[in-house]
Amino acid sequence: MAKINWKGSTLLGPLPPVMVSCGTMDKSNIITIAWTGILNTHPPKTYISVRPQRHSYQIIKESGEFTLNLTPAHLIRAADYCGMYTGAKVDKFAKCGLTKEEGHEVSCPSIAECPLSLECRVTDIVPLGTHDMFIADIVSVRADESLLDDKGKLCMERADLAAFAHGEYFALGKKIGQFGFSAVKKKKKR
Repeated sequence: MAKINWKGSTLLGPLPPVMVSCGTMDKSNIITIAWTGILNTHPPKTYISVRPQRHSYQIIKESGEFTLNLTPAHLIRAADYCGMYTGAKVDKFAKCGLTKEEGHEVSCPSIAECPLSLECRVTDIVPLGTHDMFIADIVSVRADESLLDDKGKLCMERADLAAFAHGEYFALGKKIGQFGFSAVKKKKKR
């Protein structure tokens, strides 16, 4: 397969289009972020990269908290809206018909309609250029009970999560393997 070469860019995908809630139950906002991921397992750490000009930037910087709400495919219109409009002018919870849910370990609300929410406490802010990276400890994970099987195992495929790749949204498809499946030894036939 022949390949062409382009200059360096942000062409990485898919990414999770998470709705990041911040602020307080009384005065909150939602910003959609695709520049996010996991940084460490123990302690569990994540990051979000936010432009300093965004309304949520100062809220997160001052409070030191945010919640990553994983977006199911049926909420992708709300996620897109929350990434396009500023919370300085519109109440995104009200406009998108989303429900605030009180945080367990943080002051900012989570989004009740999202099946998974990761409550985060900022530990570092790293200026990178157009964006600053908020590095944070994941202090609580909230999972909708409908995602658990009868043994309490988390079944991510039930979350119907969305993905973002190069300016487009996708619903995640079928499961094609699991971590470590390439190393599992086949059982010998008798």
